[in-house]
Amino acid sequence: MEPKPARVRIVDAAHELMLSIGLARTTTKEIARAAGCSEAALYKYFPSKEELFVTVLQERLPGLGGLLGDLVAGESGVEANLTEVARQAALFYEQTFPMVASLYAEPQLKRRHEQGLREIGAGPHMPIQGLDAYLRAEQRAGRVRADADTYAAASLLLGACAQRAFAYDALPGGTHPQPLDDFAASLARTLLGGIS
Repeated sequence: MEPKPARVRIVDAAHELMLSIGLARTTTKEIARAAGCSEAALYKYFPSKEELFVTVLQERLPGLGGLLGDLVAGESGVEANLTEVARQAALFYEQTFPMVASLYAEPQLKRRHEQGLREIGAGPHMPIQGLDAYLRAEQRAGRVRADADTYAAASLLLGACAQRAFAYDALPGGTHPQPLDDFAASLARTLLGGIS
């Protein structure tokens, strides 16, 4: 079997380390070592740890960003679209929470990370903006109430998905009170009841 290309090994190693020890404790030196390459080789593919982090999010986690970019007003039902967004967002946040939680314990590192994300046009606000844009398009198409606050609606849906990832692990047995598909459908239906 042919070995994986260096870039793939780097992204795989970064993903594993970020999941296991968190983004704050994952260094480029550790990623390079786990990928079997030099730190200089890592920087050949990724100019910053933030770019590598965004690549991990885009290539190794559920495709929330791609899904939001692909939504077209008037195609499929709004409820079906919101259900799929909620499902993907819940999975996405479930996997990103362990990665980024460590940043909140180190404010200086968190600020540096946020600055790096801003410099490459990325950040946790992007899904909200993407869902807001879709809901505004549905509003113009008449499928969302004209007076609905689409940014608030996007924030509510994605916030509920993030909260599911954060809070449900604390429940006895670490179980979710609702299966993912039921949660996503119920969330979409409830949100849509307020904006359509």
